[in-house]
Amino acid sequence: MMPAFYRGYMKNILIRLIINSAALLVVVNIVSGSSITQWGTLIAAALVIAILNAIIKPILIILTLPINILTLGIFTLFINAFLMYLTSLLIKGFHLEDFWTAFWAGLIFSVVSIILNTIIGSNERRNSNNTYRQ
Repeated sequence: MMPAFYRGYMKNILIRLIINSAALLVVVNIVSGSSITQWGTLIAAALVIAILNAIIKPILIILTLPINILTLGIFTLFINAFLMYLTSLLIKGFHLEDFWTAFWAGLIFSVVSIILNTIIGSNERRNSNNTYRQ
């Protein structure tokens, strides 16, 4: 039997993967010039985006900190676009036409992810607060 901590950790990873997949599905349906060939590609692209956001994005944020400060954080949108474009290069079947398509895809992906994380996260916090009170 798995420890409770491990089950909770795996549940969070699965929830984040579902949120990323849903956000990517919204992106493909809204942004012209973006396409995904099949459901497996959607999940693979969502997983790669999650990995790139966890590993590469913090490094890029630190390296570009001066320009990020000068632009009041707007340069982060270009970092998101770069990571989205990099994902399209790494995953066959996920296609973004050009950098500006990746820019809009990254922007919409971020907004949808924030909204879904807020909705799901608030339910998660509510449930975890009730668990600790028992």
